[in-house]
This record gives sequence, structure tokens and C-alpha cells, in this order.
Amino acid sequence: MTTIQGPAVFLAQFISDEAPFNSLDGICKWAADLGFKGIQMPTLDSRFIDLQKAAESMTYADELKGKIASYGLEITELSTHLQGQLVAVHPAYDDLFDAFAPANVHGKPKARQEWAVQQLKYAAKASNNLGLNAHATFSGSLLWQYFHPWPQRPAGLVEEGFAELAKRWMPILNEFDQNGVDLCYEIHPGEDLFDGETYEMFLKAVNNHSRACILYDPSHFVLQQLDYIQYIDFYHERIKAFHVKDAEFNPTGKQGTFGGYQSWSNRAGRYRSPGDGQVDFKTIFSKLSQYDFKGWAVMEWECCIKNQEDGAREGAEFIKNHIIKVTDKAFDDFASVNSSQAFNRKILGL
Repeated sequence: MTTIQGPAVFLAQFISDEAPFNSLDGICKWAADLGFKGIQMPTLDSRFIDLQKAAESMTYADELKGKIASYGLEITELSTHLQGQLVAVHPAYDDLFDAFAPANVHGKPKARQEWAVQQLKYAAKASNNLGLNAHATFSGSLLWQYFHPWPQRPAGLVEEGFAELAKRWMPILNEFDQNGVDLCYEIHPGEDLFDGETYEMFLKAVNNHSRACILYDPSHFVLQQLDYIQYIDFYHERIKAFHVKDAEFNPTGKQGTFGGYQSWSNRAGRYRSPGDGQVDFKTIFSKLSQYDFKGWAVMEWECCIKNQEDGAREGAEFIKNHIIKVTDKAFDDFASVNSSQAFNRKILGL
């Protein structure tokens, strides 16, 4: 077994135009002062990382690592959640998702997809240069708007969607494999990979590619009313990244899992700061430790009630208190006896 690394924090929800969140030095000092040991880095903001340069220049990658290390921090994973989303976009979402890409590819779905694929390939090489072994992303979606079968889905629609999704991701997965990095899809509503069944359909479509792994985030499963503990039993061999994000589900006579188009604070299912929701993190940390998870516990702050800085401060302590320092010996070693084949046969009466 391995002691989970942490605490770490995903920077995406904290980056802004105000200090200390507007520079790498500022945000690193802030994170370190709160007790974080690692940072998961989004890759679209050049104030924090030049992704192409990190892929093409080992000197730059070493300097970036060195600067972060000077604050007592490590990069846990790079993130291409927004770029990954653009690998597969249904036309219904084109206008909304253009915001995730540079202006020169707006209104040009094919060019936008090509840009996104290149971004993922840069991320594979950059991760290698930075000495990372896992990467966080989204799968994108061609099918999400069809998840509720009304009108009835045409025969073969889902299979065709996953075949196309696999076709788009296979070259990216191969690039990650060449760089020795696991590509971890955050299993998430709005993506075609949103639960266990959809992950397995994708895995089959990519021929069980060894790099098609999982970023485990139990909060999304609370909102779906999925057994997030058993999920670990099913998929622990593929779980290579971990978000510590809490959630709660409080159904009423007026709404349930679909949320009634309400704001986040008024939904039956809503995201909360670590420790404020219903997720059983004690069991999760035990399960992941039991299954020898070797990655980081990364806090992702998404809460519809609590201030983000309070959530970060409390989250660092929450993760620290949940990390289990695994034992290096069996609890009953004190009662062990010397053994040999002859002795074993004797006590068996053989």
C-alpha cells in the first residue's frame, strides 16, 4: 500500500486578475501558506504556464518546476479540461464552447477541434518534461443531449457516438502512451464519460487502451445517485487522479437529480466545500489506500455557499486529516512464528 500524497489544490477556480491569484509566484505562495503541498495546473493561462513551451523546451520545464519547488510545492498534474471538452462538441453547443478556444477558431468547429487535439498533444509532452505520470482532462461529448431517451434514440446512435469519440481520442491516447503519462478523464455530467457504463463503452471503443484512465471525483456521483464507494472497487486499477470535492443531494417533492433548471444554490444536488456535504471521504481515503492509489488528493473548490478562500483553507486541513499513513507491517506480526515447508506440513498433520 502507498500513502496518498497531499494536500493539493486545483488552481482553476482560484485564478483571477487580482493578487495573489494573478501570477504564478503569488498563487504558489498563497497555496503554500495554506499548507498545500501540490498544485494541479490548468494550462490555458500563459501567466502560469506556456503549454507549448513546456512541451518543446526542457529548459523552460525545469525552470517552471524549480520556481514552484521554491515554494515547497510540486505540480500534481496538468489539466486540459477545457481543451479536452473541445475534442468532441455537438453543434448545439458550438457557440457556448467557442469561449474555451482562441478567437481565431471561433465559428470554425473543425479548426477548433484541431487546435484542441494539438493542445492535448502538447500536454502529453509537457507532462513528460515535467516528470509527471498523470494528466487531467474531459472527454467532450457528442451524445449528452440524448441521455434521456425521448424521443426514442435511433438504433446504433450511441454506438456510433462512442466510435467517433474513440476515433478522435486514439491518436491523443497514443501520444500520452509514447510519453509515459496516464490520461485521466474526469467522469462528469455533460461529458460522454459520465458514469461507469459510459466509461466502459469508451474503454471498449479504444481497445482497452492502457492510458485511458480515470480522474475520480465522488461529487459528480452524488448528484447522479451512483454508488461512489463501489465505483472504486470496480475501477481502482484505472483511477490515477483524485479530486476532493464534496456534494449533497436533498430531493424534494418538486425536484430531484435533474434539478428543475434551478440555480446551483437551489438545486436538490449541489456542490459543497470539503466536509460540508454528504460524501464519505473517510471510506474513500481508506479504499484508495487499500488499493494502493499512488497519486495526489487534490482539492477542487466548487461550493455554492462558502467563500472560496475559506474553502481552500479548510480544505487543506480536511485533506491532511484524511490522508492515511499506511502501515509497513501487519498488526499481528508480534504473534508471528517461524515457518518452513516442513513445519507447515507438520501442523497440517501431513
